[in-house]
Amino acid sequence: MARAIVTMPKTAAKGEVIQIRTLIAHPMETGYRPGDDGRIVPRNILRRFVCRYGDEVVFEADLYPAVAANPLVAFHTVATTSATLTFTWEGDNGFAQTETATLMVT
Repeated sequence: MARAIVTMPKTAAKGEVIQIRTLIAHPMETGYRPGDDGRIVPRNILRRFVCRYGDEVVFEADLYPAVAANPLVAFHTVATTSATLTFTWEGDNGFAQTETATLMVT
């Protein structure tokens, strides 16, 4: 399991625009780089990131080999109701990780 960090406010006023930042530890190997032994390091990238606010998708991105290792994704959304935000990363070799955070809307 990779280490993932989600930074967002714990509370927000209804209608407030909030910033959400996520960072996940991942090597993002393109499959083109030679390793120390001269052989090509196999491709290992994150392919997709999705954030759901309750049941609604509020942000999604397809990721490609040009994305840096340990990718940081930042985006904004509007606080509408108190709910759990679910963050899901999917990648090569069956990689999948999900993190959650709760937002309380006043």
